[in-house]
Amino acid sequence: MDIVLLSRWQFAITTIYHFLFVPVTLGLTLFLALLETYYVTTRRAHWKEPCRRLLKFFGAIFLVNFAMGVVTGIVQEFHFGMNWSEYSRFMGDIFGAPLALEALTAFFLESTFIGIWVFGWDKLPEKLHCACIWLVAIGSNLSAFWILVANSFMQHPVGYAIENGRAVMTDFMALITNPYVIGEMSHTIFSGVATAGFVLLIICCWKYAVDDASREVFLQALKAVSIYLIIGIMGAMGTGHVHTQYLAEAQPMKLSSMEALWETEDPAPFAVVADINQEKRQNDTEITIPGMFSFMLYNKPEGAVQGINQLQAAAEQQYGAGNYIPDVTGLFWCFRLMIASGGAIAGLAFLIGGLAWIKQDWLFKYKYLLALTPFLLPLPFVANSAGWFIAEAGRQPWIVVGLQKTADAVSPNLTPGEVFITMSGFTIVYLILAVIAFYVICRIVRRTTIDMANDEGRAL
Repeated sequence: MDIVLLSRWQFAITTIYHFLFVPVTLGLTLFLALLETYYVTTRRAHWKEPCRRLLKFFGAIFLVNFAMGVVTGIVQEFHFGMNWSEYSRFMGDIFGAPLALEALTAFFLESTFIGIWVFGWDKLPEKLHCACIWLVAIGSNLSAFWILVANSFMQHPVGYAIENGRAVMTDFMALITNPYVIGEMSHTIFSGVATAGFVLLIICCWKYAVDDASREVFLQALKAVSIYLIIGIMGAMGTGHVHTQYLAEAQPMKLSSMEALWETEDPAPFAVVADINQEKRQNDTEITIPGMFSFMLYNKPEGAVQGINQLQAAAEQQYGAGNYIPDVTGLFWCFRLMIASGGAIAGLAFLIGGLAWIKQDWLFKYKYLLALTPFLLPLPFVANSAGWFIAEAGRQPWIVVGLQKTADAVSPNLTPGEVFITMSGFTIVYLILAVIAFYVICRIVRRTTIDMANDEGRAL
């Protein structure tokens, strides 16, 4: 088998495993910080103890998820030296800086204060203990920022020069203010809020449906979580839309591939479905909405959008002969899968949130349906994985757009057998760890009961 393809598969598998846990961590730390802020500041004495127990309950779930994120993330760093040594040689001066800062300013911050937060209950003043979880939330999202700084350079290189066949940094401020970072970071934060919010929504729905003793507490939690989820999913959709508009300037080939738009059109239609023939560079059949693609990009029903064939010709003229078209079929359907999953999450958030706030008798009447909501748990993870595929596969054949191709970045001394064996090992080990983590979280959810401290709480 092709060594480049195997190495890409290996990195993709480990990254997808890692990215199952990262968005939950980003969103859950913020929710825990907000919840503990309410716990510290609330004057409702009857709600104090249930809120504390909710914090510890959600905190236990967070710790399992955080541990899995760390375990699955460490291996990725070894890929750069073992599988992608030519990339490391070419990009080390630039890529190494944000990775080092991620460890020094973010990982140490969150890991230190997680320990203080876990073991500091009843040992620290309430406000100081609350400050610890806020520092964890800041550290987690700062970690994401530095990783995205490195990734954004690969998508849209800025602040560099080529010296002796290597990319060297010439402007650190340009690196961290890269416009691509803004789009990726904002979308990542809101996606994390939406992912964590949806996980918490599913947990609260299930507890409300099957745990009579905990029903009142989780009804209140459901109200808060639904608002948190709605903010997250609406923010993810909004920032995703704005970033997609930016792609028309920064990565037009990725954008047109997401829509399978082969020829430049003005106005450009939006293809709802399409039978994509990448070999012939055309769609054999398609159902389109006229002018919709232009409207999405320019906020008006007209505006030219460059086609894949024209962009391919321009790339050949700029970089030389070669195929500069990514996996159009994969990008096209992943984009629609991401949108469909996000739409389903938004619909569920508004439905359940509305019932929790307005029609609680209906919520109780149909509680048996809430008990089935865990079957919808994969939705945000499907959306996140599809989004990751779009971001990374959309820049192919480049590993650093315009500077280094993926085929030139792989380690020259690797053999297909070595990569296949390690890829199989990682896949199996990660699968076992993911199953164990899921089992532990389910066990925590099933065995935790949180009732109101007294009858007064029932009037909440």
